[in-house]
Amino acid sequence: MLLQTRQFGAACPWVTLTPVTERNSKLRSSLRIGKPKCSVSTPLELKSDTKTKPYPAEVSRTIMELARVGTLSTLTQEGWPLGVGVRFAVEPEHGTPLLCFNSPNTHIPSSLHVQVKQCGLRTPQCTIQGTLTKPQDPKRLGSVWRKRFGEEVDQDLIHIIAVDRVLQLEDFQEDGVWVSSLDYKNAQPDPLRDCADKLVTEINTNNMEDITRFCNVYVDLDFLVSEAKMIWVDRLGFDMRLFSPHKGVFEVRIPFPREVTDEKGAKSTFNCMSQLAWEVERNFQHPDFQKVKQLKPVKSCFL
Repeated sequence: MLLQTRQFGAACPWVTLTPVTERNSKLRSSLRIGKPKCSVSTPLELKSDTKTKPYPAEVSRTIMELARVGTLSTLTQEGWPLGVGVRFAVEPEHGTPLLCFNSPNTHIPSSLHVQVKQCGLRTPQCTIQGTLTKPQDPKRLGSVWRKRFGEEVDQDLIHIIAVDRVLQLEDFQEDGVWVSSLDYKNAQPDPLRDCADKLVTEINTNNMEDITRFCNVYVDLDFLVSEAKMIWVDRLGFDMRLFSPHKGVFEVRIPFPREVTDEKGAKSTFNCMSQLAWEVERNFQHPDFQKVKQLKPVKSCFL
C-alpha cells in the first residue's frame, strides 16, 4: 500500500489521543585476505568478558537500518487496533523512524513493527512505541528519505515517530526485552550490518568443514553435531545453529577474540580462528582459551 497516494486519515480513522510522554529512561581459503595475522606462536584467546554480543538497543538500531518496510499500528475510533504496511526511513543520528503519508492528524500514539530475516533461520524484530507527529526539520529528513529510496518526497507528507520505548525480540516465540528511548537513541547500528548477510552466505556455502570444526573446538559439547550453519555475524562475534539427531537443535554464540569494525577485519579474524581450530583439532596447538558453554535450545527443528 502506497500511503503517499491516498488520504491516510480516511483509510485509518484514528482518534486523537493525549500525546504519550517519554519514559525514563573464517574461512581459511575462500575468504582469506593476504597472510593471516596469527600462527602457532601467537594463539588467539576468545573474549571472556560479558560483552560478547550487541545489546538489545544496538540490535534494534541495526534492524531499523536494514529493513525498509514495517507495520504501522494504532487504534481506530472504535478502539480496534489497526496495522498497515508502510515504507520507512531512519534518521541516522538517533534512529528516529520517518514515514510519508497524507494525514491531518498528529500526536497519535502508534507503534511500528519491523523485522529482518537472518539466513532464513531466525527473524529478529523490534517494535517502536511512540507518538506519530510532524517533524521540526522536514527538509533534512527529506534528504534522508531520498538517500534511502532514491526518490523525492513532499516535505508536507513527512511524519516521524517520537520514540518512547522499543520492544526487541531475537526471534519468533522468544521473550522480548524493553529498551528505553535513551538507550535506543544512544546506541549505534552494527558496522557489519551491510555485509553480514553476504559473509554468512559465503561461509555457509564454501566453508562448511570449518563451521563444523568451530563447533568441536570452540564450543563445549557433550553430543555429536551432524550439521551446523552460521546465522549472523556482527562486530563482536557470530551466531550458529547446531543440529544433533539425538539432542535436537541449538543456537550458540561464538565471540571474536577482539572487536572488528569492517568486512576486512571480520574476514581476517575468521581466517585466524579457522587456522587455530585446525591446529587444535590436529593437536598442533593447545586450546589455550575457554570454550563456550552456553547453548540455547531452539523450539523449531528447522535448520
